[in-house]
Amino acid sequence: MAKALVVQNTAKGGPGRFGDWLAEAGVAVETVRAYEGAPLPPRLTQEALVVLGGGFMPDDDARAPWLAPTRTLLEQALDEEKPVFGICLGGQLLAQVAGGRVAAEHGEPEIGSTPLTLRPEAGDDPLFQGLPARVTAIERHVDAITALPPGAVWLAESERCPYQAFRVGRRAWGVQFHPETDPDRVRTWDAGHLAAHGLDRAELLRRALEDAVTATPVWRRLAHRFAAQAVRPAPPDGHRGH
Repeated sequence: MAKALVVQNTAKGGPGRFGDWLAEAGVAVETVRAYEGAPLPPRLTQEALVVLGGGFMPDDDARAPWLAPTRTLLEQALDEEKPVFGICLGGQLLAQVAGGRVAAEHGEPEIGSTPLTLRPEAGDDPLFQGLPARVTAIERHVDAITALPPGAVWLAESERCPYQAFRVGRRAWGVQFHPETDPDRVRTWDAGHLAAHGLDRAELLRRALEDAVTATPVWRRLAHRFAAQAVRPAPPDGHRGH
């Protein structure tokens, strides 16, 4: 059975339903709780790498010393064309490792279910092709990618944050949104923090539950497609895509 190493950066930021969907499609999830001090392997021996979100910058090594070995694993996966899926911080890490730029507290925050627009470049992408041109996803970020890596394929955008999804090379994807987050998770968000942004938790929950009817099947399909990348070998003539 193919395996995916999952790097977890915060106590509440686990693989969630994305991990369940990978398992459905034949990929075993091996989660390293790096935030607890669990060591990351020096090399990626699994067939795929998933890096989850967290409230850090990609080079915030003083507060999160495991980010340095995570970047090393990302470098290896890119070199060997092993499938990568980076979510929020994970996507920002992928962007930075591949030569892009990330800025702290950049632009307007995105919190809650957010409309995304797929770009024309998504039309022949292994994960995004054929998905609805407009779809929603849960967001919760204040930092953002400000420049994609050289040669990256820009796949999706939103009104407030242009770089919602991208691909580096042929098998590494980064997303700013949270396909792993079930809408019920909004119930646990701090109401005072949301109010400081002018947001009402009950309204965010209502919209997230409503949007999930159409969004959840889309992200499950995408997770299954990523799993398919993990269970097949790299295509011939592999090369580093950045």
